Amino acid sequence: MFKKFVITIFSVFLLSFNAIAASDGELALSGNEKPEKIKDCFEKLNRATFSFNQGLDKAIFKPLAKGYRNLPDPIQKGTGNAVRNLSNLITIPNNVLQGDIKTAVINTGRLVVNTTIGLLGTIDMANKMGFPKYIKEDYGQTLGAWGVGPGCYLVLPVLGPSTVRDTAGSFVNVLGGDPWYNASIHGNNEFLSEGLFITSKALSGIDFRANNIESIDNLESNSIDFYASVKSLYLQDRENKIENQTRGNIEVIYKNEEDWEEIDNQ
Repeated sequence: MFKKFVITIFSVFLLSFNAIAASDGELALSGNEKPEKIKDCFEKLNRATFSFNQGLDKAIFKPLAKGYRNLPDPIQKGTGNAVRNLSNLITIPNNVLQGDIKTAVINTGRLVVNTTIGLLGTIDMANKMGFPKYIKEDYGQTLGAWGVGPGCYLVLPVLGPSTVRDTAGSFVNVLGGDPWYNASIHGNNEFLSEGLFITSKALSGIDFRANNIESIDNLESNSIDFYASVKSLYLQDRENKIENQTRGNIEVIYKNEEDWEEIDNQ
């Protein structure tokens, strides 16, 4: 359990860079309302934690990501497809919790197709077959869709940018049993092995970090206050995803980075 907890923290830290993946921090936002102003109640502590996380990234995580980049392209692409396929095991229950049963059914079909025909998800056959664009969901987004306010902005040691609400969502899997680990295999009562759980978590974070080395470097070098830039992008990204779920009338396009594009779903 302790090893599972540690590797989850490690991988969530890497995935937290999803909040700063735009190539230069530049974004275009269209919608009827601006994101809610979220207080930075613990700014001094947050800045200290942010500096600590930067040190970890430069010493450990960025070198790992650079090494991963040296692998042959087919291996990198297959790995990325496989971990995204596994992320359906987080997305599907959140689709259900948000009342989006249609999308839950679609994502269940996506998971089945990619896991079988797509050779354990290494090939995105669902995309080739014309399935709708896959959008990840998590428990923080679900809490927001239920009307839970974000609370204060937080920078967590190792985990990175968050809010009180998103922090609670992040630990649902760790404390309650992560479905990546607890999902049954072939409909019986077997569980995904500890080794597969650890591998999927670690590779997911490393794959994302490797794909965004230049994006994060550019944002850091072009920011007068890197901490403030990260905070702004993270909060806008999270708020816009929740707005898309609840009203369906926000379109966000993060320039030069496909992973940062939200399609108007009216």
